[in-house]
Amino acid sequence: MEKRIVIFASGSGTNTQKIIEHFQQHPIAKVVHVLSNKKDAKVLKRAQSLGVNASAFTREALNDPRGVLQLLKNESPDLIVLAGFLWKFPEHLLKAYPNKVINIHPALLPKYGGKGMYGKHVHEAVAANGDSETGITIHYVNENYDEGAIIFQASVTLEAHESAEHIAEKVHQLEYVHYPKVIEKLLTETL
Repeated sequence: MEKRIVIFASGSGTNTQKIIEHFQQHPIAKVVHVLSNKKDAKVLKRAQSLGVNASAFTREALNDPRGVLQLLKNESPDLIVLAGFLWKFPEHLLKAYPNKVINIHPALLPKYGGKGMYGKHVHEAVAANGDSETGITIHYVNENYDEGAIIFQASVTLEAHESAEHIAEKVHQLEYVHYPKVIEKLLTETL
């Protein structure tokens, strides 16, 4: 039986696109829906252009058990993937899908995690601190930002005085390579 993936995203959707493409001809899983908290997010158009259902929702719908939760029940996801989704994931959804919600963070947690630490803010902090390495962390989502159990980490070496933009490029490459593979591994081994 084919495993079903639902992705939550807020932005342009480059990670979402890589995940969809990875699973397009995959024998065990496929992305069945992309959800965004922004009705004009580029990720929605990316998903639709790749033949995946895409919908936007409001904060009220996310927090209402008759809203996003009902949509998820209709989709029957085996795994919920956050890919640049910036809102805190509600507790009622985590309870409905225990150990089935994962996120990718653009740093080596526990460094540079928590509320407000996303995207360019993380890369700017890494650059400002002159770190010699950074990376990605894929983790389960719990009720606190970036504190769920770590599933996978990958790192990249940084040169002295690298810009936040260059750090972001290196981190994006790690995300594109590893996130689809970790999702595949989770779906084949544990779910």
